[in-house]
Amino acid sequence: MSKKTILVVDDEKQIVEVLSAYLEREGYRVIAAYDGRTALDAALKESPDLILLDLMLPEINGFDICRLVRDESGVPIIMLTARDDEMDKVLCLEVGADDYITKPFSPREVLARVRAVLRRASSEPAGQERIRVGGLDIDMARHEVTKAGAPVQLTPTEFKILEAMAKSPGRVFTRLQLIDYAQGYSFEGYERTIDAHIKNLRQKIEDNPKQPNYIVTVFGVGYRLEEDGGHA
Repeated sequence: MSKKTILVVDDEKQIVEVLSAYLEREGYRVIAAYDGRTALDAALKESPDLILLDLMLPEINGFDICRLVRDESGVPIIMLTARDDEMDKVLCLEVGADDYITKPFSPREVLARVRAVLRRASSEPAGQERIRVGGLDIDMARHEVTKAGAPVQLTPTEFKILEAMAKSPGRVFTRLQLIDYAQGYSFEGYERTIDAHIKNLRQKIEDNPKQPNYIVTVFGVGYRLEEDGGHA
């Protein structure tokens, strides 16, 4: 089996060297980048299996890189940020990151997150392999979603959230339940960061994200997926 490739992006050389050493010791192939332009080029040309992406970079910042990569690929992205502001963390998720880690961090913590996100991205479904909800067709085995026959590109986290709700349409999920299902480990941060992923999902699967027919908010509780996609 070929090695998984991790793109590590940070303008602090020591951070890149330490993370690279830990990742390579675990059997991963590492590509290093120290500025935004090099990182974007590597992300689009090298097709890594996961990107560890610093937020504050010279030339192109992490927000813009994440947004541009998301236009082309659903590759898992974990943001590295020295800014502990809750809004920055939510913005990381809103531009398409799967997760974030706040600096300073332990390399072992990063390894655990990398393993979890890669496992989530490649996990094999149990039981039902294909679910149809309204105009959505969710292929669990291929990790693919189509809407009215057109492909919908989701991040691994977005897919897991949709998968959880699609397996039990009509059921109301709390934010914590969706985080537990999607992340698969103790999540660092405020539970409402799940709202950022839901916002992204609605942008991709709803005809009108401001008046959703599929993912409905149950105020004071969480979210549910309508069994017929909101269509009678």
